[in-house]
Amino acid sequence: MATLTISPEEEKRVKGLGFLSNKGTDNFSGRVITVNGKITAQQMKCISEAAELFGNGVVTMTARLTIEVQGIPFDRIEEFRAYIAKAGLVTGGTGAKIRPVVSCKGTTCQYGLIDTFDLSEKVHHRFFEGYGAVKLPHKFKIAVGGCPNNCMKPDLNDLGVIGQRLPKLDVDACKGCKKCGVELACPMKAAKVVDGKLVIDPSICNNCGRCAGKCYFNALSNEQYGYKMYLGGRWGKKTAVGRTLSHIFTDEKEVMDTIEKALLLYKSEGKPGERFAETIDRIGFEKVEQMLAGDELLARKEEILAAE
Repeated sequence: MATLTISPEEEKRVKGLGFLSNKGTDNFSGRVITVNGKITAQQMKCISEAAELFGNGVVTMTARLTIEVQGIPFDRIEEFRAYIAKAGLVTGGTGAKIRPVVSCKGTTCQYGLIDTFDLSEKVHHRFFEGYGAVKLPHKFKIAVGGCPNNCMKPDLNDLGVIGQRLPKLDVDACKGCKKCGVELACPMKAAKVVDGKLVIDPSICNNCGRCAGKCYFNALSNEQYGYKMYLGGRWGKKTAVGRTLSHIFTDEKEVMDTIEKALLLYKSEGKPGERFAETIDRIGFEKVEQMLAGDELLARKEEILAAE
């Protein structure tokens, strides 16, 4: 068994920089932030070179779409950080703060309803970076998904955003076809012809947009895109499925402001060591939704962020 020489204080310090101890050794895995799981070929090349120069040549992926370079000796951590900085890369992603933002490939996916890479990058810069020095009651995870296929599991994050495509039915234009193209296309079976007219059950419809363009007489328009937001999801030793805000957002600015309100609410109302799901349960979801709908939290932003 190797003799460990790194003090607990130093181990904690470098963990705050994104370096996690390789158990039983004085070596560390450096966690490289990818913004949203997307990096350039040049950045990938830089990481590979750094793994060979400073680590053991092994690169692994994390569940939050960051990249870890294994086997970095303690006394080479700063060299490693300086090397990857040349490609615009940084380490981090630990502690009681906003964790790296994750995103599905909705931007390029055939089912994607929003530009997930663009939105998640904006979330990264405004909150992961902008709130990087803000200590929260516990970790806070944000995920952006492009459609209700839910590949990125936004509902299992503290806050999740999912792309939507909102159907608008013109009942007068509906011909009540015996073989309705919309009904046949709906994977949720939310659309049905009843008494000669198409009906869409809003309690079943998940706004996936698969019915777009399927009405033979253009009775259904799917041209409005939006965002569904989940609050209070978590995965791990304790699990919770996030609950949806009743409002479907159609304005990206409103989405970004609501994310900020949620963070301010958690910062001001959360107890130390309490996950956001527990804060919501304690306050009550309806009350939380009311707080997020107003502007008081944003008005108190400086006061909240200044508080210990």
